[in-house]
Amino acid sequence: MKTLNHVLLFVYAMTGWAIPVMSQEQPSGSRYLEERMPERWNYIPEFSQTLPDEDIWWESFKDPMLDSLIAEGVEKNYNVKIAMQRIMMARQAVGQAAADYYPMLSINAGYNKSRMAGAMNGSDIPSTNSSYFSLGMDMNWEIDLFGRITAQVKGKKAAVEVSKADYLGTMVSLTANIASYYVNLRTLQAEYMIAQEHLKSQKRVVEIAEARHEAGLVSKLDVTQAKTVYYSTEGAIPAIESSIHTTINAISILLGTYPDSLYQRLGEIKPQPEHRYLISSGVPMDLLRRRPDIIAAEKELSVYAAQLGIAKKDFLPTLSLRGSIGVAAHDAGDLFKKNGFEYTIAPTLTWTLFEGFARKYAVAEARIQMEIGIEEYNQTVLTAVQEVDNAMTSYNAALKAMEIDKKVFDQSRESFDLSIEQYKEGLTAFSNVVDAQISWLTYANSLAEAKGNALISLVKLYQALGGSPMQ
Repeated sequence: MKTLNHVLLFVYAMTGWAIPVMSQEQPSGSRYLEERMPERWNYIPEFSQTLPDEDIWWESFKDPMLDSLIAEGVEKNYNVKIAMQRIMMARQAVGQAAADYYPMLSINAGYNKSRMAGAMNGSDIPSTNSSYFSLGMDMNWEIDLFGRITAQVKGKKAAVEVSKADYLGTMVSLTANIASYYVNLRTLQAEYMIAQEHLKSQKRVVEIAEARHEAGLVSKLDVTQAKTVYYSTEGAIPAIESSIHTTINAISILLGTYPDSLYQRLGEIKPQPEHRYLISSGVPMDLLRRRPDIIAAEKELSVYAAQLGIAKKDFLPTLSLRGSIGVAAHDAGDLFKKNGFEYTIAPTLTWTLFEGFARKYAVAEARIQMEIGIEEYNQTVLTAVQEVDNAMTSYNAALKAMEIDKKVFDQSRESFDLSIEQYKEGLTAFSNVVDAQISWLTYANSLAEAKGNALISLVKLYQALGGSPMQ
């Protein structure tokens, strides 16, 4: 909350425009934040609030491959490089604005030859010729008496902070996307392994059905049904392999590299990362303040405040110092003699009294832009609260769904074991075996997807919070 108050005090100092300061006691309808933020999310009551010193949240997955991928992405991703270049560009703009503190100096040298017509003063007046060499230095210096240059520099510095926040936002988005695609990859690989394992099981069922058919115990229908299940599972594998391939391609784009270098590294099947973590449920402002988009919205307010201050200062006079110093002579050899020295000094106070109300409209425009910035900040905070709330709800729901899917999976596997044993003994129809096979495969995939969904929800929560909500 102190950060917001500091921003507002800066706005007031720059513009003289009174803006209400938000506080916890402030009634609903505040001009700055129109609604109070929720105090807590309490979906998982045993979790306590923690604010990590570092936001390397992906290391909590304890997956060295994911760590290396993110490190490579941070180093090579083109969007990250662009964001860094924009910070450097914004810093150069600060230096350019600060250059106005100093005088502008220029050197000139030349030769002038002229003839003035005597007829301009009378028909009998002879024309006059003149020629001379000159060498000198000119100076133009605007003295920042009323703070116009200072206001410009402050605005550019605020723009640097905005670019830094954009860079952080790019980093958060990059790491979250790499982690999400990596989780998708491991989930697809888990489904691939499930398909391979079930193919082996279904192959045995085919052999059992063929043996019973050859023994005359069952009709060939059992064999065809067993093979139908087997081939349908086998037919699903190419689509999984294609999805694995395209996911690796997507990761390569994020890493700023070509996919050929990743196929071998990521082609080896690895288990899904751990999916269950303790998640904090504390005060949103403490967590949301570090979100890059909220930081950027705050810094944008500083930029708009500076622009409003600059617009107001255009009503004030401008004090500048103009001067020149040099030498001039008819002959080049006389340039540096005593009587060749010349100079001018011209302090100038310029005050524009009227220009069709252009400055008035400029101030009004800057003030409206400031109000737009406030509304954008309100919308950013509101969106952040919604995203965090949705992410926490989604993660909690994913954990509950996974627990249920695990129970269903265990029951489906037991049902298959029972059905195959009863079928061997001739106590049940083969259709029950087929149903049990399909259910077991379906719920095995559902459990793998549920684990992946829980991990993706956790990544989205990290992204919504701008970092890890736990130690």
